[in-house]
Amino acid sequence: MVEVRVPATSANIGPGFDCLGVALNLYNRFYIEESEEGLFIDGCEESYKNEKNLVYVAMRRCFERIGSEGRQRGIRINFDSDIPISRGLGSSAACILGGVLAANEIGKGNLSKDEILEIASEIEGHPDNIAPALFGGMTVSVKDEDRVYYEKIRFPQSLKFCAVIPDFKLSTKDSRAVLPDNIPYKDGVYNVGRVSLLIAALSNGNFELLRLACKDRLHETYRGSLIGNYNEIVGECSRLNSLCVFLSGAGPTIMAVLKEEDTDFCRQMEAFLSKFKSKWVVKELKSDSYGALVANT
Repeated sequence: MVEVRVPATSANIGPGFDCLGVALNLYNRFYIEESEEGLFIDGCEESYKNEKNLVYVAMRRCFERIGSEGRQRGIRINFDSDIPISRGLGSSAACILGGVLAANEIGKGNLSKDEILEIASEIEGHPDNIAPALFGGMTVSVKDEDRVYYEKIRFPQSLKFCAVIPDFKLSTKDSRAVLPDNIPYKDGVYNVGRVSLLIAALSNGNFELLRLACKDRLHETYRGSLIGNYNEIVGECSRLNSLCVFLSGAGPTIMAVLKEEDTDFCRQMEAFLSKFKSKWVVKELKSDSYGALVANT
C-alpha cells in the first residue's frame, strides 16, 4: 500500500493572481493499493466514488505517461481528508497530486519532481496550487508554452495564518465566471508593483509593508461579491491588526497573516463571526515546509 500526504494550499495571496501559492499544515492523506479488479473508493462523498474521482483520473494519466497502464487490474483508494472541498484551499490540487504521486510509486515510474509537477499541472490547468503542494513553502510558478517554471521562496516561520472558512462552497468555475475579460492598464501596473513588493517584503522581513503589498485589483473585488459578509470580515481582519488579509485561491476562505506571538486574533474573529447567519470556522495554520510525502506501508 502507498500512503501519500499532501498539504492544503492558498493561492494568489493578494496580487499574485495565478502565480503565487503557499503550502499549509492541513492535509489530505490517501491510502492506495492495487486490487484484483475494479475501482473501490472509500472515505469521500458518494458522488466522488467513481471513475471521475480526481485521484483516479490523475493516476490514470500518470500510468499512461510512464507506460504501465496496461498492467493495472484494479485500484483501491481510501481518503482521510482534512482539506475542505471548494473552499479555496487547494483540495482539487491535493487530489490530483496525490494520484500522480501514488501512480508513480505503484507503477515504478521514477519520475522526477519536475515531471510530476508537469503532469499534475496539466490536469489542474495551472500550477499555482500544485507547486507549493509538491515542494512546500511558498512558490512562484508560471507556465510558458508547455513547461512549468517555479521558484521556491522561504516563508518566514515567525508568521502564521488565520483561515476564516465558511460552511458554503464556491466553485472555481463560478468564481472564474465573474472575472472580466479585460482589465484597465493601470490595474495591471498596480498588481505588478504590489506582487513585487510582497515578495521583497517577505524575503527581507519587512512585514509592515505586507498590508500595502497584499492589495489586489485583478480578482478579489469581483469574487468578493459572491461571498456573503466579505467586506465586513476583511474589514474586521484589518481592524484587529492582521499584517494583511486576502482571498484564499478562488475563495470563499478569507486568509489573514499574523505574527506568531498574536494569540488574540482568532478568538476575537470567532466572536465577530458568530453574529452572521452563515457559519464560519476559524483555523490557525502555519506554512508547511516539506510539501507532499510518499511512503510505502
